[in-house]
Amino acid sequence: MARDTSPQCKQCRREGQKLFLKGERCLTDKCGVERRSYPPGEHGRGRMKQSEYRVQLREKQKARRYYGVLERQFHGYYVKASRQPGITGENLLALLECRLDNVLVRLGFAASRRQARQLIRHGHWTVNGRRVNIPSYQVRPGEVIAIKADTPATQVVRDATELTGQIPAWLQADHESLTAKVLRKPERREVAAPVQEQLIVELYSK
Repeated sequence: MARDTSPQCKQCRREGQKLFLKGERCLTDKCGVERRSYPPGEHGRGRMKQSEYRVQLREKQKARRYYGVLERQFHGYYVKASRQPGITGENLLALLECRLDNVLVRLGFAASRRQARQLIRHGHWTVNGRRVNIPSYQVRPGEVIAIKADTPATQVVRDATELTGQIPAWLQADHESLTAKVLRKPERREVAAPVQEQLIVELYSK
């Protein structure tokens, strides 16, 4: 499985804002954006020309890094979203939000998407009673997500629930039994991603 192993704090610094890629660390003074609020690299503090293409590219890179998706897979999501009825940008965000690794983060069952992917790859989660070890699995309305019985990762998941904020209305979670249900597909106003999806559509439409 291909994955991005580059330093995560540098990714946040490149985009100029917190993407919460490292879970609890992002809430402390050790956060890379808090310590160095300029882009990484030799020319990080220099002036950069804000062309239209650069703004669109940075928005696409921000979305890709936020959800932890590589370039080829991200483009595949865009192609799929463009073929669905409705607004392409909103379809794209809905597909990304419905990834199983992202859903675990939204439910508070993982502190970060990287942790969620690891828990899924190691087979600690089930969907409708069947083990799922694919982080990109698309959850559907009515499906029940639960932690595997007697898994050693239970305490890790319970620790992550302590960092949980508000759970989106399209999801329902029980932090006692560590189970959840997908009520429906997310609407645009319920997506908390710091992304302007229209800029991504404009970039790929060229």
